[in-house]
Amino acid sequence: MSTPPVSSTPNLGLVCITTGPEVRFRTVTRTRYLSFPEERREEVLRELYADNVRRLTAAAAYCEAGGIRLYRMSAALFPMLDLQGDATGETVLRSLSAELKAAGAAFVEAGVRVLVHPDQFIVLSSDRPEVIEKSVYALGCQALVFDLLGFERSPWNCILLHGGKGGRADTLRQTIEALPEAARSRLCLENDEHAYGPADLLPVCEATDVPMIFDAHHHVVREKLSSQDDSSVREWVLKARATWTPPEWQVVHLSNGIDGPQDRRHTDLITHFPEAYRDVPWIEVEAKGKELALAGLKPLM
Repeated sequence: MSTPPVSSTPNLGLVCITTGPEVRFRTVTRTRYLSFPEERREEVLRELYADNVRRLTAAAAYCEAGGIRLYRMSAALFPMLDLQGDATGETVLRSLSAELKAAGAAFVEAGVRVLVHPDQFIVLSSDRPEVIEKSVYALGCQALVFDLLGFERSPWNCILLHGGKGGRADTLRQTIEALPEAARSRLCLENDEHAYGPADLLPVCEATDVPMIFDAHHHVVREKLSSQDDSSVREWVLKARATWTPPEWQVVHLSNGIDGPQDRRHTDLITHFPEAYRDVPWIEVEAKGKELALAGLKPLM
């Protein structure tokens, strides 16, 4: 699959849903799912999965109409898919292969890049082997979804994770190296506020050829900096870019703190655009205002 040409100005990314009803997905809790008789569970998931695939296809059209070039797909789009010991989710998902392929093609034809950021329970550096095993399984399920959507096995369509449990970079590296190719080839790592700053992640990224998605907000909070215009932000934008092949695929995260740079909570809209990001090709905007934040950001760029 060929990738669309990269723009000379930053491409902005929408995270999962919209503030309005345009992009919304359905779900079912584990408790609710298990309350159904076994003979009904496949029917329940088939109806839900099929509906979410239709909504996903609509999201591609929404992004195209709004000039949004990057879309973070919800990691919860197919609930119970990663429920170990129950293959119902995978069976249903594979039965929708044609619909999934069409949904993936809709994004490609619209020129919209798709990423996914699985939940925090995926910890590849845990000190508990059973957690690592479960995490690798869940990561494989996300990779299967991308395979069925027809997305290429590369960081162009990346699966993004944090480093996980602090002080276990060697375990993180070893687990990544042992991942199935479908997951490993798409993996990216992001710095966080506590366990893994960019300096902790960089050796892992370099050793495993996994790109780093740099988040200036996380970096500022962790290092107690006064602004996202601190000189170290530009330093890490460039160091993170060097982990991307090609560098034109680099993705960063953008968010602002509600009560200032040290506040972990995200604002509704972006009020400060760091100078260090002006030549970054792909920016995933993490703001509560979703598409409204993207529209309000453009005058700041």
